[in-house]
Amino acid sequence: MNDRLVKACRLQPVDATPVWFMRQAGRFLPEYRKIREKHDLISICKNPDLCAEVTSLPVEILGVDAAIMFADIMLPLEGMGVKFEIKEGLGPLIHEPIQSLDSVSSLTTLNPKEDVPYVLEAIAQVKKILNVPLIGFCGAPFTLASYLIEGRPTRDFLNTKMLMYRDPKTWHALMNELATAMASYLRAQVKAGVDVVQLFDSWVGCLSPHDYHQYVLPHSRRIFKELEGTGVPRIHFGTGTSNLLEEMKQAGGDVFGVDWRIPIDVAWGRLGSDVGIQGNLDPAVLLGTSELIKSQAGEVLMKTKGRVGHIFNLGHGMLPETSPQKVIELVNFVHDSTQSSS
Repeated sequence: MNDRLVKACRLQPVDATPVWFMRQAGRFLPEYRKIREKHDLISICKNPDLCAEVTSLPVEILGVDAAIMFADIMLPLEGMGVKFEIKEGLGPLIHEPIQSLDSVSSLTTLNPKEDVPYVLEAIAQVKKILNVPLIGFCGAPFTLASYLIEGRPTRDFLNTKMLMYRDPKTWHALMNELATAMASYLRAQVKAGVDVVQLFDSWVGCLSPHDYHQYVLPHSRRIFKELEGTGVPRIHFGTGTSNLLEEMKQAGGDVFGVDWRIPIDVAWGRLGSDVGIQGNLDPAVLLGTSELIKSQAGEVLMKTKGRVGHIFNLGHGMLPETSPQKVIELVNFVHDSTQSSS
């Protein structure tokens, strides 16, 4: 078993820096595109055999040190009574956006065994064939709330902030429902066999530290608290969150994902030596030359050299235009560059 990822999460020495990528089982892989010719995203997620196959593809092809479940953050919301569709090239579209306390009250309690059994079955299947850790995940309350309120992806989060500011009672009721559901969902994934969990708060970077502290922190903190007893490492991920690192640490996590907008050593200095760090290459760098990729990856490794707890990753998800061969070269470069010094 290659346990580099778990060791790094626990701030233990590793024989080489672990590498994995968000969206590593995505559209940049020809093998995945072949599967997508016959199945849409949700169909793959709901078919445990297909899901297990897609989840394991990057480990076999790229040589990464972890697999992450092929799933969508919206899946558990279906079990809460939310009707949505995933539109290609756009993202989730919510049929009836949340606008009031009544619409929050209409949400039902998530029962992972009944509502997302296919995810749990896929986890069990993947664990039988993997020789690397498996990462489970969910969307964070703020990021899920933003989709539920806006009804679709957004750049300005205007409706989200309007509800947050004008109707805090409804806002906290919604966040509380989502925190309860996601804690239950992650616990079920751990019970099914995942080795690490990641909370995706992809859009929380739109908030000020004050608003994060008041409107988000208590709810994300509850999820991390409820996972303490599981014994699995917890990764707290966000993008554009350079201004929120201290607040996110208060919310919880063993490892913090940071993007390319802040030097990784500066981010780690602010977070403290008692946690690990994940990141932080710009995904667009992988569209450049091999020399550029190695240069920028080398800079990340130089800034984390000599410290346990670094997990090499991108600052966000893999771009569809990425060449798989460039990714393989990057994985090998990170392993070769860190093997002798670890």
